[in-house]
Amino acid sequence: MKTAFRVVLASLLVSAAGLSAEVIEQVLVKVNGDILTKTELEQRQITALRQKMNGQIDPELLKDDARLKAALSEVTPAIIVDAIDELLLLQMGKEKGYKLSDEQFKGWLSKLREEQGLQDDAKFQAALKQEGMTIDDLRKNVERQFLISQVQREEVGQKLQITEEEARQYYLAHKQEFAEPASVTVREILIDVPTTKNAQGQASVNVAREDEAKEEANQVRARLKAGEDFGKVAAEVSDSSSKANGGLIGPLPMAQLSTTLQQMFEKMKPGEMTEPIRTPQGFQILKLETIKQAEIQPFESVRDLAADKVHSARQRIEFRKFMSRVRGQALIEWKNDELKKAYEGQIAAEMKASQGAQ
Repeated sequence: MKTAFRVVLASLLVSAAGLSAEVIEQVLVKVNGDILTKTELEQRQITALRQKMNGQIDPELLKDDARLKAALSEVTPAIIVDAIDELLLLQMGKEKGYKLSDEQFKGWLSKLREEQGLQDDAKFQAALKQEGMTIDDLRKNVERQFLISQVQREEVGQKLQITEEEARQYYLAHKQEFAEPASVTVREILIDVPTTKNAQGQASVNVAREDEAKEEANQVRARLKAGEDFGKVAAEVSDSSSKANGGLIGPLPMAQLSTTLQQMFEKMKPGEMTEPIRTPQGFQILKLETIKQAEIQPFESVRDLAADKVHSARQRIEFRKFMSRVRGQALIEWKNDELKKAYEGQIAAEMKASQGAQ
């Protein structure tokens, strides 16, 4: 099963923990009557640790009680706040009568299966089984996320109106965010130098073949200097896949090139070409087609992008204010004093950070 699909299902599964809590277990907190259980907290903690460790928890961490406790202490405060916020948003969504229609779920599911290459029913069912889910479980979990997103859009997102002047002022204050990076477009000819592997799997180069390739590259460059078209010669002799396009590559962001190549291209003029350069693949001849310096795009070209950035920043601020009001009206009954302290500490830290960002 593809990793991305596993991540989607894992996030949905965690958000739905407790939906079918028929087994009596420890309740950590009640939010307007709805509960957060020890099992759900542990599932969220596991997911958070996996995300911090690129999908796989270090086995050594599980053997070291002190390290594990420190890691859990780091992620738990934000987990508790998120879990309670989700319960509050779900409650509001249900009160407002939001529902996920069959068509919406089918559309979401079709897109997911297409993106993950799971159009085959057998593969899709196997993926669900591997995650311990049924299609009904998946539907409930998707609906849960839908309700939360719908509340966020209706209560905050759609109420924000960004004027062109606000977008312009953001643009003027953050021009570097709208810079088009420096780039180059080149043509290449590659004369391959094949390698062989010995019994130990170590790669080696045939010295005679390397000399032959270097001489061939020099002869090719001589043809180019004599006036032959670079693209036609590339299509004829290059060992690179770019030969199908006359050796054309790019535009390439300068920042992605090695420092040596950047410095070399900055000294060249369009139309000039390099001497044969030894690379891991062989000998490469490069011709500079165009070089474009970094430049700030005009406001008229990025008006919508600037407005989106203002909207996103404003939405984060307004959502924090909205959730502060919702939390203040909620009846939150703690069954664990340690988690209550973690929750209150996280809320205080978020408020401080929010005030500093404004």
